[in-house]
Amino acid sequence: MKTRSLTAALAAALAASVAPAASAEPVFNRIASFAVADNLPDGADRATPTSSEIIAASEDGNLLVYSDSPLKAIGFIDITDASAPKAGGVVSFDGEPTSVAVAGGKALVAVNTRESFTRPSGLLATVDLAAKAVEATCDIGGQPDSIALNKDRTIAAIAIENERDEEVDDGAIPQMPAGDLVLLSVKDGVVDCGSLKRVDLTGLAAVAGDDPEPEFVSFNDLDEVAVTLQENNHIVIVDGRTGDVKSHFSAGAVSLEGIDTKNDGALTFTGEMKDVAREPDAVKWLDDDRLVVANEGDWKGGARGFTIFGKDGKVLYENGAGLEREIARIGHYPDKRNKKGIEPEGLEAATFGEDRLFFVLAERASIVGVYRDTGAEPELLQLLPSGIGPEGAVAIPGRNLFVTANETDLVEDGGARSHVVIYERAEGEPAYPQIVSAEKDGELIGFGALSGLAAVKDQPGRLYAVSDSVYALQPTIFTIDAGSRPAVITDALRITRNGAAAQKLDIEGVTPDGEGGFWLASEGDADKLYGHAILHVNGKGEIRKEIAIPAALRAGETRFGFEGIASVGERDEQVLWMAVQREWGDDEKGFVKLVSYKPSSKEWGAVRYPLEKTESGWVGLSEITVHGDHAYVIERDNLIGQAAKLKKLYRVALADLKPAPLGGELPVVGKEEVRDLISDLKAANGYVVDKVEGFAVDAAGNGFVVTDNDGVDDSSGETLFFGIGPMNAM
Repeated sequence: MKTRSLTAALAAALAASVAPAASAEPVFNRIASFAVADNLPDGADRATPTSSEIIAASEDGNLLVYSDSPLKAIGFIDITDASAPKAGGVVSFDGEPTSVAVAGGKALVAVNTRESFTRPSGLLATVDLAAKAVEATCDIGGQPDSIALNKDRTIAAIAIENERDEEVDDGAIPQMPAGDLVLLSVKDGVVDCGSLKRVDLTGLAAVAGDDPEPEFVSFNDLDEVAVTLQENNHIVIVDGRTGDVKSHFSAGAVSLEGIDTKNDGALTFTGEMKDVAREPDAVKWLDDDRLVVANEGDWKGGARGFTIFGKDGKVLYENGAGLEREIARIGHYPDKRNKKGIEPEGLEAATFGEDRLFFVLAERASIVGVYRDTGAEPELLQLLPSGIGPEGAVAIPGRNLFVTANETDLVEDGGARSHVVIYERAEGEPAYPQIVSAEKDGELIGFGALSGLAAVKDQPGRLYAVSDSVYALQPTIFTIDAGSRPAVITDALRITRNGAAAQKLDIEGVTPDGEGGFWLASEGDADKLYGHAILHVNGKGEIRKEIAIPAALRAGETRFGFEGIASVGERDEQVLWMAVQREWGDDEKGFVKLVSYKPSSKEWGAVRYPLEKTESGWVGLSEITVHGDHAYVIERDNLIGQAAKLKKLYRVALADLKPAPLGGELPVVGKEEVRDLISDLKAANGYVVDKVEGFAVDAAGNGFVVTDNDGVDDSSGETLFFGIGPMNAM
């Protein structure tokens, strides 16, 4: 958008109109996510690391083929029914597949077979898609990165990167041997190895010109090949028929404003960077004269956006921090990656109907920006949630499909697996984002890691939320307009201590105090030198009281402490209830405490809450909220994806919350299941996230749930925020 942010415009439009338009504009929505581990061969250890990196589709659009470097294989996914993808098996190699393209009934696979960085080697393998078998190979004389085919599938171009060793001299180049470009003739999917041409790319770039490191290749309809030399910060245009270099130019630099430049546990989009080298990764032609590059930066650069060039090197459009700021508005900004921000890496371009679209894959934000090519300034249409680390993409316009390959596999840490994600374009409304932020005093409100919810008194559709220790230097109470679609964070109240941002807090719960202020639950961690506590803050966010837990409770403490706070009663009769996440040292296994505190008398007490049992992982509480005659809690396991089994909402009758003094026998409360949230989490058609962290019932009696995105650290960054309807009907 030229004068208005995508998310602000989307929120306003959806809030203003309840009834759908007579002819809605088509949008992309995620319809399926396929865990690459489901393609492991029979008998293979399910914990084997896998990765989907570069992806292609058969000509009929029914079969996906992706490269899986850790498995040394390519994998197949049957998407005849795109909403129900099926494992199609793998083909293995004696080397690492780095890229794949499809010509007719064949897959052309670039395979890295190097012995070392200084002795690179590689081959191009031809795989029959029907037989799923290697038919032939060509020695291509170096370590390949990407492969592309021209429109007629008669020429293959392969970027021979011969990549640098980042452990040598901090990854500085030159590091020999130099890379180059390989061209090969193809007919009916059969590669003519004898036709191989090597295109010398040395002597072109001002940065380490004797060591070009080709990264990505793309053909236009004139059979011209655009080649990015990422570390060299250069772009080369080659005649794909003759191998002649037609032109070349520096990718140049860009200055950025309104960005977060510090890895400091705070989201502050007021910084700037001057003259940042673009260092482009992926490149795609928009037509025969214009190309778009994703400015990832892999050495000194990190321009955070994308640029449209004429093939003469003229900058036609510079995105700067535009995409990054839109991504920050939906809670996907990776604060721990501030050198290079969202890291745009992958690209795809295709025509859907009358719209020429291109897709920008932000690796560290796990988001895809969908743009309409206008011939001038592109129009941002959508932000699509991906898996973790989108690397490759393929558009299938004939089926109105778009697919991403997400490389990150966190199996060794018990996290999400690598996924291939499928989207369909159809009339309707975007299903994501489900929550966005506005601006306050002219500045973007950054958010993430939402960990607790509470209702705003007497204001239906209004909620408060807090963020946890991911943003330790910026503890915040957010105000949410949950009646908008998507929901909108309209305000951010910073929590302060003695005039400065309060530190050593892990805010996991919030509840209004009835007098314009708030009670907050902070989860402690002795290893980080801060304790479990209750905080009382006024309407300005200033901490007025810090109440440490008593010795009787502290004796058995672990770091898994208060995960929510709720209030019962008013004034002198007010009692605060906190949910302890997991068993402490003095708890019987399978039971956790609901802890009470009465501010007027400073009395502490507790009851015992029985946890569900699961076969793996741990089970704990994530929230406590009071509505009507009940206290509602979220009970969940710590598992993710297909392993996730328990994400439920329970309630306990307030009449049963009769706390006993700490240090003695505690009564056990009964519980009633209210809702299984697994189906709600699956409705987004991604993998099931583990951290269902917040629940509240608004002034109209409607329930709302929010998930914690871990600040986009080893996470897809998705924040799911959804209503579950009137609670009096449950």
